[in-house]
Amino acid sequence: MKIDTRGDIAVLRLEAGKANAMNTALLEGIDNLLDEVEAGDARGVVITGYDRFFCAGLDLVTLSRFDRAEMGAFMRHFERVMPRVFFLPLPVVAAVNGHAVAGGCVLALQADLRVMAAGAKMGLNEIALGVGLPPSVVVSLQHRVGPHAAFEIVSTGELYDAEVAHEKDLVDEVCPADQVLERSIELAQILAAKPGPAYRHTKAGLRAEARRRLEASGEEPLETWLDTWFSDEAQALVDAAVAQLTSKG
Repeated sequence: MKIDTRGDIAVLRLEAGKANAMNTALLEGIDNLLDEVEAGDARGVVITGYDRFFCAGLDLVTLSRFDRAEMGAFMRHFERVMPRVFFLPLPVVAAVNGHAVAGGCVLALQADLRVMAAGAKMGLNEIALGVGLPPSVVVSLQHRVGPHAAFEIVSTGELYDAEVAHEKDLVDEVCPADQVLERSIELAQILAAKPGPAYRHTKAGLRAEARRRLEASGEEPLETWLDTWFSDEAQALVDAAVAQLTSKG
């Protein structure tokens, strides 16, 4: 996990183990990188993965061992970090250099713009595991695509090819994998060239309703999410997914 500086753009490189599966270490890493950004003088941010991996979603192998208290703590951390990216008062571009599945798709949705590698897949397939969506996911997805399209995306649980993800308005551009980072930096530089106070004010205004919804959500939606995660059906599906993952080594 590190920051590369490209002029006045901070490139946050996520390198947190196999496929950047989302666990406590990845969330802590994002938190620490954002601390660095906020303490520095960057005018824009690009978030990307490593090699051909952006983020493959929740680290099911690790999280499947958590009891309810541990999973609750993890999800509260998740619910702090994702909005922190979403409301960051700087231009944020996601350079989606590889698959962005479930939590990986959520992370990409927190950005202002998304550039995705051709050949990669994106989607929110939580429903296939029998679990629901926490507030930060619902709010950021609806902010991006609207309620009707959001329902289609989450209720089918499909993983879309990059071109279809673009048609669904999940991403803004698709380009060859070896061009994703440079194009994302270029877009971040274009946004960062705007007057900073005006950009911050505009972004805050456009996301004000999303902020109100998140702040008003309280604990109940998260407890409901935990109910779905620990349901017998979901646990069986998660166990099956873990067995498949571990059999692949």
